[in-house]
Amino acid sequence: MQPVALLLLCPLAAALSGRFWHVTDLHWDPDYDAAAGAGQVCPSGGSRAVPAAGPWGSYLCDAPWRLLASAARAMRGRLQRPDFVLWTGDDTPHIPNEKLGEEKVLHIIENLTSLIKETFPDTKVYAAMGNHDFHPKNQFPGKEHRIYNRTAELWRPWLNDASVPLFRAGAFYSEKLPSPRTRGRMVVLNTNLYYDQNDETAGEEDPGGQFQWLEETLTNASRADEMVYIVGHVPPGFFEKKRGKPWFRSGFNERYLKIVQKHHRVIAAQFFGHHHTDSFRMFYSDTGSPINVMFLAPGVTPWKTTLPGVNNGANNPGIRVIDYDPDTLQVLDMVTYYLNLTHANMMALTQKEEFPTWEEEYRLTEAFQVHDGSARSMQTVLERISKDPRYLQQYYEFNSVSYDLTPCEEACRIDHVCAIREVDFTKYNECVKTSSSASAVISGWLLLFCLLLGLLRPQQALY
Repeated sequence: MQPVALLLLCPLAAALSGRFWHVTDLHWDPDYDAAAGAGQVCPSGGSRAVPAAGPWGSYLCDAPWRLLASAARAMRGRLQRPDFVLWTGDDTPHIPNEKLGEEKVLHIIENLTSLIKETFPDTKVYAAMGNHDFHPKNQFPGKEHRIYNRTAELWRPWLNDASVPLFRAGAFYSEKLPSPRTRGRMVVLNTNLYYDQNDETAGEEDPGGQFQWLEETLTNASRADEMVYIVGHVPPGFFEKKRGKPWFRSGFNERYLKIVQKHHRVIAAQFFGHHHTDSFRMFYSDTGSPINVMFLAPGVTPWKTTLPGVNNGANNPGIRVIDYDPDTLQVLDMVTYYLNLTHANMMALTQKEEFPTWEEEYRLTEAFQVHDGSARSMQTVLERISKDPRYLQQYYEFNSVSYDLTPCEEACRIDHVCAIREVDFTKYNECVKTSSSASAVISGWLLLFCLLLGLLRPQQALY
């Protein structure tokens, strides 16, 4: 084919690709009040004093309504007609159970559902429940519940007839993608059933029968020559900002990992939230080949986590567009947009802007110099993060949506690289141990080298 003909095909290739939004962890704080005194700005701030809270939010609080409306407006402005929207949960603020209740939780879910419906009135939305979208929080049962029933009614316009009874029974479902030009399927999971804070399912082997259903769904998809996106809230593996912090109970983590390894050929990608941070997780075959990738999207809430041991765990609000191939569901690229919260609040003092500007933070293929978002490309990203300090620092700044710009030193590198590479509990612990030992050996040799140099220098000065 002639070069001119190839150039003419480029716009056609771009036109044939699809695009969708992924938004997660909105965490609306209905009682946020920027004008209140320190300590009274937001219930989600807990006992922390909240100095200089602005109209668009505070890093010590969950999201005010103005921030969520701003995010919705930015989404509509950047991509008004996506193929679909992924909304992966966590709607309520980080406040004690006694300050919530079933009705308040459902009221918050209803308001955010309305916001998304108004923003994308004619668009299919695949919504997953987050661990905060229940009362008491985290305590999701593997059986029918009135919160599941009420949420199913709120999301009825987005669910097909077969999905409603499944959702009522366990808050998971699967549907074919809406476009007639795709052979894709969406699988929406309730991974809150596997959360280690969920006492309801602690002694169960397969809460709600979801694992068995997932295996059957993936097997049927393979027979129908479909490709699948898996979507959920709480991811397997470890939190990259706190060493040794998993989310799933061990047995559930192992079973999920085995399912992905067994059915990886039909799984095009996985999309989760919960961390509020921007990261990804790799999945490997028994021989060590990269076979799948899970993308963890940043949250809209800027809330600084109170999880002990996490250093400076806030983030700027982020939203994400994914470019994909409708035929294969291959992730082609992704663009993350963000609101610089500090800058937005400062501008609000000097200008009467109705809405602040959400900027493009980065494009995956450009920032990390890869062809696409395939498992092989993301393995290249991981290797660059692991070996090149420039890529590591870039990834680290994106991890908090350009909030934490401090250097990512060796301990930080180990935490992130091992969390990305090893979803398996045993292999993660081995990664941390081996990497830490190697780092200690290198540090020891450097120290010895410096001591020897110090001993030699005075002798050299005599000549």
